[in-house]
Amino acid sequence: MAKHCTAKLSFPRRFTREVPLGHSGVVLGGQNPVRVQSMTATLTADIKSTLRQIGALQEAGCEIVRVTVNSLKAIEALPAIRARFKMPLVADIHFDHRLAVLSAPYVDKIRINPGNIGNEEHIAAVVAAAKQYDLAIRVGVNAGSLEREIALSYGAQDDGTGSGLLRPPEGGYPAQALVDSALHNIKILEAHNFYNTVISVKASHVPLMTKAYRSLARECDYPLHLGVTEAGTFTESCIKSAMGIGSLLLSGIGDTLRVSIAGRSDSDKVSEVTAGFRVLRAAGIRPWGVEVIACPSCGRQQSNVNTPDVARAIEQRTAQVRRPLRVAVMGCAVNGPGEAADADLALIVAGETMQLYKKGMLVQSGLSQEDAVDTLVTMIERM
Repeated sequence: MAKHCTAKLSFPRRFTREVPLGHSGVVLGGQNPVRVQSMTATLTADIKSTLRQIGALQEAGCEIVRVTVNSLKAIEALPAIRARFKMPLVADIHFDHRLAVLSAPYVDKIRINPGNIGNEEHIAAVVAAAKQYDLAIRVGVNAGSLEREIALSYGAQDDGTGSGLLRPPEGGYPAQALVDSALHNIKILEAHNFYNTVISVKASHVPLMTKAYRSLARECDYPLHLGVTEAGTFTESCIKSAMGIGSLLLSGIGDTLRVSIAGRSDSDKVSEVTAGFRVLRAAGIRPWGVEVIACPSCGRQQSNVNTPDVARAIEQRTAQVRRPLRVAVMGCAVNGPGEAADADLALIVAGETMQLYKKGMLVQSGLSQEDAVDTLVTMIERM
């Protein structure tokens, strides 16, 4: 493996306590790996669809999966889900704390939203269930659903319809509002002697989200779940997540993450997992899969060999490979030799053909574009 693929963090990781997720064997925080997670988009009560989607996520490498628990029918589906999968299972709870209590025997972590879980008595009931079954709790703060008291303290007003809904202050809530919500709920959990806690302070605005996480990281030692909420469709979400999650990771902040991509299909959910691992790989934190380094193609390439097509073909044909490998596809001699030396495998244009390199050493030349891709993919499959 090329040295690039085993790069170590060049920045100190934030110290956190370790939080085990139930009896799954997965632990967040400390020096444990930053874990990639996703959430199903199925009706949890639809057991067949939910099992299928979780299966697709597991095959893609997902390490923690969250399901919505919004009804008694969803509760009834949990035993079948638990029996099928060993990866940590998280119950996503809103509005009704009793659903958290009922889901406790079947999950490893409970996510509560401080903005709608209710009063401290409700939280105490969730804590009691979490203690009974050795579960973790995630306090999942969202900029779009802050507690009424905190929202009012930062300038929110009644919307005037008599619904009880609040209109956010002009310009939205500041990062400190999210941090205040998180710290308030941490105090409640600690008052009940509960410390098996993970925190998130998500927002759809990247600067707000990163500021909130950085502030929270200075105020507590709990593991942080990173995410840009409501990030949008694929391209928009990947850009926002790379900026938001990636910048925090590069500062040593973050213990688990989800790239949220608008979509309901199995392939949409799988793309969240793939994007999450690619963010970790780009940050130099967790090597994963085949990383294709490809030049953008420019006028220096005096050849009919289409290097962008070569790069895309390699990505498509190695999408299921999990072994960390670095592959370079270069169109000319300016950067080609240097990238080849730093890659596990490389294809470099030479006239109207391509040369194949392995760990910087030329192993084959005179390859057509199609043969070059076939030969390289075969080598990867045999490695």
